[in-house]
Amino acid sequence: MTVSGAVIAVCGHEADYGRALDGRLGPHVSVVPNGRALFRAVAAHRRRGEDSVVVPMTLGREPGLVADTARTLRALPAGGPGAALLAEPFGTTQHLVAHLRAAAGRVPASSALLVTAPSGDPFEDAELYRVAALVRRYGRHDLVEVAFGGGDPDPADGVRRCALLGAERVALLPASFAPVDAGGAPPVPAESAGPLMPASALRRVLDERVADARRRWAEHGDDGVATGLVAADHHGHAHTHPPGEGHDHGHTHGHTHGHAHDHGPATGHRHHHPSADGADRAIRSIA
Repeated sequence: MTVSGAVIAVCGHEADYGRALDGRLGPHVSVVPNGRALFRAVAAHRRRGEDSVVVPMTLGREPGLVADTARTLRALPAGGPGAALLAEPFGTTQHLVAHLRAAAGRVPASSALLVTAPSGDPFEDAELYRVAALVRRYGRHDLVEVAFGGGDPDPADGVRRCALLGAERVALLPASFAPVDAGGAPPVPAESAGPLMPASALRRVLDERVADARRRWAEHGDDGVATGLVAADHHGHAHTHPPGEGHDHGHTHGHTHGHAHDHGPATGHRHHHPSADGADRAIRSIA
């Protein structure tokens, strides 16, 4: 898909503040951390009369990144020839579960799985345990543990725990954009099953988010900032679609449930919503 104008991927700890995505999103995408770097990038494009679409690069564990990005965009001076649009976040925890299930499906059932991601705040870290529980429930691996880069337990501790629980081999599943390393001399063979998504899939989903943001702006005059400002209050945007799903309806409907009541990837939503089987479609799209 051809993307016109500027595309900016704004990153937090899930993408190591941009370092984990450097060179993976294509030459038309600027990769920056939130804050001053984002403000300067958008301001530079506006001075040249270019629109910017900013995509928060979260997989669902970092809803504060969306709200912080919206605040940065709101701080831009009013007016100017170029629009600054806030896209929906790159992914949700439903997508994350789907990607991890796809990765787990390539790992022998006899291996233990160690789901790893950079440590965030206590709520974000607790969310990773919930994600790992869903991966185990809807997968074929008996032992699924969690570890945090820069946190407790760290990946080395996680591998040791798997070994103590009887694992003879451990597959490290990255639940973020960042690479995974078991570190040190693990007591049993431990290898990364990543990256979570190939570069082609990253670019495809990013293009979909950008296209949705531009369509919302063209059809409704909505730059996404107002919705983004309350993203952390509702654990991410109140309304997101999985990779490959378009927007078949507007964004003005009044449901307030959001996606806090995540269903298992194989169960689907019981209310009327086009993302009913989104997790399994996401698996098929990247398998």
